[in-house]
Amino acid sequence: MRILHILDHSIPLHSGYTFRTAALLREQRALGWETFHLTSPKQGHMAAELEDVDGLRFYRTPVPAPGRSGLNELRQIRAVQARIEQLAAELKPDILHAHSPVLNAIPAIRAGRKLGIPVVYEIRAFWEDAAVDHGTTTEGSLRYRVTKGLETWAIRRAEHVFTICEGLRADIVGRGIPAARLTVIPNAVDIEGFQLSGEPDPALRAQLGLAGHTVVGFVGSFYAYEGLDLLLDAFPALLQTRPELRLLLVGGGPQDAKLKAQAERLGIADRIIFTGRVPHSEVSRYYDQIDLLAYPRHSMRLTELVTPLKPLEAMAQGRLFVASDVGGHKELIRDGETGKLFKAGSASALAAAIDDMLAHRERWPAMRAAGRHFVEEVRNWKNSVANYRAVYERLAALARASKNA
Repeated sequence: MRILHILDHSIPLHSGYTFRTAALLREQRALGWETFHLTSPKQGHMAAELEDVDGLRFYRTPVPAPGRSGLNELRQIRAVQARIEQLAAELKPDILHAHSPVLNAIPAIRAGRKLGIPVVYEIRAFWEDAAVDHGTTTEGSLRYRVTKGLETWAIRRAEHVFTICEGLRADIVGRGIPAARLTVIPNAVDIEGFQLSGEPDPALRAQLGLAGHTVVGFVGSFYAYEGLDLLLDAFPALLQTRPELRLLLVGGGPQDAKLKAQAERLGIADRIIFTGRVPHSEVSRYYDQIDLLAYPRHSMRLTELVTPLKPLEAMAQGRLFVASDVGGHKELIRDGETGKLFKAGSASALAAAIDDMLAHRERWPAMRAAGRHFVEEVRNWKNSVANYRAVYERLAALARASKNA
């Protein structure tokens, strides 16, 4: 089986998208499939059109020359389609596997129709919802409706649709797609890639000013939907009864400056440590400094429909966390067993959840064990990737029969 994956971006860039991709590709290869990997111009300007990263080879699509404003997406679609056709002639794939956004699905579908290669489309989030969160459109606007229309167009024309969770599956079925043409490939973790959390490095703890303190923390990108503003709003009330608390925020992103300004406004800037982005090889050392993680995602279509990776990664490392009760979290977390949920959007509920977890540390060993068991037995990549097999084999067989007819 030879599969050409069409991706938005990939490692060495760091994101939940690239980490999921790398895990999927490695597990597919473990099954004996040949995988090839093409990234869109969103990867950025590259020195070469072929790059080897961590044992995976990626073909790159050159960034198109700038042209008339408003046509960037069209130029991207054309560039990706040309690259797919070029690679398909060379690599002879059995399947074209496009991964969201829809800007990858459209050229894959066009190339697949032209070349007679079946196309599957894997949706990790809807493009229109991501655009709302990034502030490039508003829900219900003309651009939102057009973008949603493109997603539906692609979903209806792909031979099969994959998605990452039940929330997205239900939305896709609601667009008139038969359930038989849809398969969930759940987010998961590579158990062997995660070690149980260790003791905090005392030198780093002293460097961060955390010696003698209880630490609540977050590690990741500072996007608006992550709800870090809510975490800051909850912190003053916690400090009134737990002055030993400190908040460690590891990472960066679009909300960085706003969060720092909010901390100053709330008068808690001296209780919050913003580390900035840290090298991937160092992330575990920062995780080890945190007693309790917080995932306070705001409720919106994106977070209600899409399951994140972070809670699963925390479970794999035996870490404790509180999380908002958005749909994406509820699909992953067993409240009180593998983590603690609180009412999304409520700073007081978040503060109460943190306080309750810190007040009942005797529960922590059982929660750590339950989380680790869940990812070991249920949410691992071997289980998830096995769901591709039947679809790939059926579509490849149909394509061979059609060519031989």
